Amino acid sequence: MQTQVTKDGLEALQVELHELKANKRPALVERLSNARKDGDLSENNDYQTAREELEFLDGRISELEEVIKNAKIVTTACKKGTIDVGARVVLKIKGKEFEYHIVGEWEADPVAKKISLTSPLGCALSGKKVGDKVAVEAPAGIILYDILSID
Repeated sequence: MQTQVTKDGLEALQVELHELKANKRPALVERLSNARKDGDLSENNDYQTAREELEFLDGRISELEEVIKNAKIVTTACKKGTIDVGARVVLKIKGKEFEYHIVGEWEADPVAKKISLTSPLGCALSGKKVGDKVAVEAPAGIILYDILSID
C-alpha cells in the first residue's frame, strides 16, 4: 500500500532510518553484549532492558523501511485549487489566522502545524476550496474554520 509523503517528509524519514541503523542500533547491540558479560541473565536488569529496547528499535527500523519502500512523493499540492497532501492552507478560526501544512500521516507534527490528511481537521479540509467553511468536532466543541488560501 502506498504511503503519501512530501519530499521533505520522505527525506526526514530516510535521515531517521539512517540514524537508527548507523548509530543507535550498533550502540544498543554493544550495550546488550556488555550486559551479557555481567553474569546471570535472568537477574540482569540491564540485559532485559537492552533486549527490549533493541526489539523496539528493530520494529521501528522495519516500519520505516516499509514506509520508505512504499512512499509516494506528492508533487502537486492542489488539484484544481482543492486541499490535498502537500498543500499549505491559511485558515481563519475565531478571527485569527493560522497556517497549516497538510502532510501524510507519517509526517504529522501538530506542534509544527503539520497536520495529516487523515486527522479530523485534515479529513474535513480534504477536497475543499478557498472560501469554503468547515466544522470540526473537538473536545472543546465544534470549531468552525474558514479557508482563506491554498498554496
